[in-house]
Amino acid sequence: MNKEKFVGIIPARYASTRFPGKPLASIGGKLMIQRVYEQASKVLDLVYVATDDQRIYDAVVGFGGKAIMTSDKHKSGTDRICEAYEKSGCNREVVVNIQGDEPFIMPSQISTVCDLFDSPETQIATLVKPFSANDSIADLENPNSPKVVIDGAGNAVYFSRSIIPYLRGVEKSEWLKRHTFFKHIGLYAYKAEVLKQVTKMPQSTNEICESLEQLRWIDNGLKIKVGQTETQTIGIDTPEDMARAEEFLKSIEK
Repeated sequence: MNKEKFVGIIPARYASTRFPGKPLASIGGKLMIQRVYEQASKVLDLVYVATDDQRIYDAVVGFGGKAIMTSDKHKSGTDRICEAYEKSGCNREVVVNIQGDEPFIMPSQISTVCDLFDSPETQIATLVKPFSANDSIADLENPNSPKVVIDGAGNAVYFSRSIIPYLRGVEKSEWLKRHTFFKHIGLYAYKAEVLKQVTKMPQSTNEICESLEQLRWIDNGLKIKVGQTETQTIGIDTPEDMARAEEFLKSIEK
């Protein structure tokens, strides 16, 4: 992996409906945004936090990180990282979008997505994790865990909050034993010119239906290359998730 080809940008907002101030929450005595930044920096030599809040900016600079102030009018993290990329003045070829609420993102997962750009044809890349036969149907049905169908060339065909594909003629209780379903992990990378392109696209019908931004890109003819990971990450959506994160931290520090 040629590190000089990539820049990592972590979008981080203070205002969150379910968890205000989430990036500044402490996990094991360290800020969540710092944990994400440090994990990303293990594999990328240039990482920025893109924020619209002075408190987050100051915190990042305080622990020695790089931060860029962006507009508070953005509707998505993709728009925010595009502004940050342009403000950074760097000319890296690929922009890696690392979620600010994934404090345990693994360097290997970032590398997997970056390696997909070994092919000059890759426009956008993302990550999935196979569901296992030990997962429950409730896990599979969870609408907050989007599913992905992948074609023979390793590109995403569709993302859905519903179970896809549907196994006709098979009892639902047997689905996980009969087919490998894929869970989307929200890590993206884009060629810089493609990132600028997607931020100018209007919302698509499928995107509005599923409330999944990546469907806009597919609907506009872009290809999303998919890499696979076996590692489960712990995303933080609510204050209640913090206890789970603390337990996870203890388990990996043993």
